[in-house]
Amino acid sequence: MNVLSAKNITKYFNTPEPFKVLKDVSFEVEKGEFVSVVGKSGSGKSTLLYLLSTMDTDYEGEIVINGSTVTNKSQNALAAFRNEHIGFVFQFHYLLPEFTLLDNVMLPALKLARRSKTEIEARSLELLDMLGLKGHERKKASNLSGGQQQRVAIARALINDPTIIMGDEPTGNLDSRNTKIVFDIFRDLAREKGQTIIIVTHDDEFAANSDRIIELMDGEVVSATK
Repeated sequence: MNVLSAKNITKYFNTPEPFKVLKDVSFEVEKGEFVSVVGKSGSGKSTLLYLLSTMDTDYEGEIVINGSTVTNKSQNALAAFRNEHIGFVFQFHYLLPEFTLLDNVMLPALKLARRSKTEIEARSLELLDMLGLKGHERKKASNLSGGQQQRVAIARALINDPTIIMGDEPTGNLDSRNTKIVFDIFRDLAREKGQTIIIVTHDDEFAANSDRIIELMDGEVVSATK
């Protein structure tokens, strides 16, 4: 079952002069698929991810996520859709440093308000345990290592049971040991939980071990291998 469909996506940057950064990009992603998007700097991969995540809406073409066309929706509608359907993991974790791990993970679910605070706390504790952070729940985020902070960011991305987790270089600031830990987390989420994952990465080994690689070159898809 397809959970994401990108159809004829074209994107222009207009400064300092008009430039077509994405050129008629089309592909589909199935439920439970772990996809890596690769390409040289300037190929358009991060730009594409921000369009897919609905954080950038200035494009031509159509994006459908979980059966809903997100193209041309209002900013308020997209913000609500994002919070429910998309978990995003950045290269930098963007945790609130003076908040506890538990508080950081709970925030998106409290905003969505689909469950009670007690249920949200229980789910947050479960995710932190699953990601190897049991016993650290009440620590401030600023007191963790970089690898631990990125695992908290993954827990936060999972709290609303999103349709898709998207990541922009989520291992870019990590050493090889923590990169493997984060990769294994994504691998297990896809295989065991049926979680759909789309990751932009420069790491060839990371990409090679995912289910499929979508390669961009000069704004075009040049391969989408299994």
